[in-house]
Amino acid sequence: MALKSQIQVQLVFCSTETWFGKQIRVICNHEIRFVLCLWAPAVTKVQSRTRRKRQRYVEKNGRCNVQHGNMRETYRYLTDIFTTLVDLNWRCSLFVFVMAYAVTWLFFGAIWYLIAYCRGDLDHLEDETWTPCVNNVNGFISAFLFSIETETTIGYGHRVITDQCPVGTMLLLLQAILGSMVNAFMVGCMFVKISQPNKRAETLVFSKHAVISLRDDKLCLMFRVGDLRSSHIVGANMRAKLIKSKQTQEGEFIPLDQTDISVGFETGDDRLFLVSPLVISHEIDSCSAFWDMSQAQLEKEDFEIVVILEGMVEATGMTCQARSSYLAEEVLWGHRFSPMMSLAEGFFDVDYGAFHHTFEVKCDEVAFDLKEEDLFLALEHLNIFVWGLCFLSLCVCVCVCVCVCVCVCVCVKFKSFQPYETQINTKI
Repeated sequence: MALKSQIQVQLVFCSTETWFGKQIRVICNHEIRFVLCLWAPAVTKVQSRTRRKRQRYVEKNGRCNVQHGNMRETYRYLTDIFTTLVDLNWRCSLFVFVMAYAVTWLFFGAIWYLIAYCRGDLDHLEDETWTPCVNNVNGFISAFLFSIETETTIGYGHRVITDQCPVGTMLLLLQAILGSMVNAFMVGCMFVKISQPNKRAETLVFSKHAVISLRDDKLCLMFRVGDLRSSHIVGANMRAKLIKSKQTQEGEFIPLDQTDISVGFETGDDRLFLVSPLVISHEIDSCSAFWDMSQAQLEKEDFEIVVILEGMVEATGMTCQARSSYLAEEVLWGHRFSPMMSLAEGFFDVDYGAFHHTFEVKCDEVAFDLKEEDLFLALEHLNIFVWGLCFLSLCVCVCVCVCVCVCVCVCVKFKSFQPYETQINTKI
């Protein structure tokens, strides 16, 4: 509280936004941001007690937790009606499928009934000399049944069109063409929806936790991925993103800043041969987003790691994508995944019961930090030595140049006085 009474600053906020259940004020002034950073250690203890669980950006099952609101250009969905119908849930898709056929049957049935009514066929039902447009159409129900028989091509029975009705002939051609178009469109939508590889991602599993431990004397962030099916994912590719709020130097607040996490893109380790469960590792080096994060800081950080597995389904050739995420509390420091593969008689046995199991190992974080610190100190000392050597060499060169110049000047001056002394000796 003493710091508050000593610092009198007028806070000017650019905006106030709500993210993850918290009121976040975005600041434009650099000096004010520095003052708030001074306040951070004192407020951390109070906020840690009431810290809410972070809202996931991507759920564990891969569903993106984002809802689009206040969209005023909904007509764009109609410009791509095929994709819109495919993206509908099954209940809506079946409703649209049924209504598409029912509406066309009712529409053309009403037109057939209107033709019979306008021609007077309904008034000459008992007249055997009268030739109607469609035989045995005596009401709307019979006209509706004739429309179904025409569009589904199940064959005519009692009701059949005659050659005395040119309008009926044109309507028959129109209904046959439109019926074929409706069949092609709706059957295509249902086929694409059934053959979508979304359900293939249900058999691609990720570990419940990610771990951080040493691997080959390097600190690594690791998680496990596996495929439950015997048919493989062709060309499997792994990507990872770090989702974390960020404030730029100009004061701009980015609530969901995405940073790439390298999982072997440079070496090709991101391309997987996913026959058995694999452990994906990210080396925490100076280029990593976790470089400045210790075990104590990990417990206080608020971030989300989104992992994405893409590949082609071997059975259908379609591209499949599986997603999952890890919050900060789901990253275990100093843990390692339990082995789950053993050699049986003639094959490798994979025990998926141990897929999510981890065990604690010694993670010498201090030694790791000391090694890096020693390396930086050695480089700093080497840098100082090189600069000192260069400065000393420069000083020696300057001294040598000065000495040479002095010697040259003395010699020139001595030669200029020698003839005068010779003349004096001659006179004497």
